[in-house]
Amino acid sequence: MSRFLVVVPPFAGHINPMVGVAAELSRRGHSVAWAGDPELLGRLLPSGSVVYPCAGAPVAERPAQARGFAALKFLWDDVLVPLAEAMVPGVEQAIAQGRPDVVVVDQQAFAGALVAERVGVPWATSATTSSEFTDPLAAMPAVAERVAEQLSALRGRFGDSGAEGDLRFSPHLVLGFTTPALVGDVAIPGGPLRFVGPVAREEAVDSGFPWSWLDSERRLVLVTLGTLNADAGGRFLRECVAAVGDRPGVSAVVVAPGDVFAGVEVPDNVLVRDSVPQQAVLDRAAAVVCHAGHNTVCESLARGLPLVVAPIRDDQPIVAEQVVGAGAGVRVRFAHARAEHIGKALDDVLDNPVHRQAAQAVRASFLAAGGAVAAADELVILSQKR
Repeated sequence: MSRFLVVVPPFAGHINPMVGVAAELSRRGHSVAWAGDPELLGRLLPSGSVVYPCAGAPVAERPAQARGFAALKFLWDDVLVPLAEAMVPGVEQAIAQGRPDVVVVDQQAFAGALVAERVGVPWATSATTSSEFTDPLAAMPAVAERVAEQLSALRGRFGDSGAEGDLRFSPHLVLGFTTPALVGDVAIPGGPLRFVGPVAREEAVDSGFPWSWLDSERRLVLVTLGTLNADAGGRFLRECVAAVGDRPGVSAVVVAPGDVFAGVEVPDNVLVRDSVPQQAVLDRAAAVVCHAGHNTVCESLARGLPLVVAPIRDDQPIVAEQVVGAGAGVRVRFAHARAEHIGKALDDVLDNPVHRQAAQAVRASFLAAGGAVAAADELVILSQKR
């Protein structure tokens, strides 16, 4: 039996894939503990899970209009670096008490990599978004240099100052929760890189969702901007509703706070909900309109659904380009797209078989990659090399 410690940031999307991998490891008799935000982990993990609390840095409020360089600067200066600093003591305690054979480190939880390399415990990277595989800072050399300096400074303070390599890519193992069918051919500074595809997350049953509203004669579209963007995306969501309203053969479930449509007449073929059982809705959908969040994109493509993507910030433009590059969707401009643009994109993904065929090809690659089973296989192999 091997012991694993999973170090995660306080972001649900970065935790969910490893929940399934941890369950597979536990099923095989291995021990799995977690280091991270105890409140968030308490909501996402099975009861009885071992959690070592790590203090999370208070996350500053993101400037509403931050894009490009400003958004990246905010992410590193105000989120990732302070988070690493705050998590180090908790990770140190978790490793000292749990004595793991392998530490599994999310790509945005640098504290796990820093402490593991300093104390000599093998560590693996959990890459829950595919954006870093494409060198997102290549077009911003000044930002890339700043990031390298910040990582070097963190290593000098908390890690092995004599070590080399990028803290975002373990030299022992990098688990990519996607496949080349979506991201294309990539090369990383760490390795080996093992693509395992997405891992399905468990979803609570929503007994209050009005399933009877769905009309089997209309093609269903899910419209979502994720949990963090709905308020800021009011204009875009209203344009989406207008586009669907002009298409009587289509219906849409739109995820948004109700006040986004205050004073707006919502057509009969649109259902607005502040939350939905996303995976269950996707099982009934024909297409998706979203912000190109990695989890939503992968959950959609895992069902062979083509997408209209309207990226907003962070890794979303990169993921959106991957969707378009794979042929599985169409990109529109979040800040400027009107109902006519969104409607045209919807017609394209619903009626052009090329996009659905490409989405189905990505789905097939996800299934072949192995998911939680393949990820667990790789981690067990790593644990046995020690």
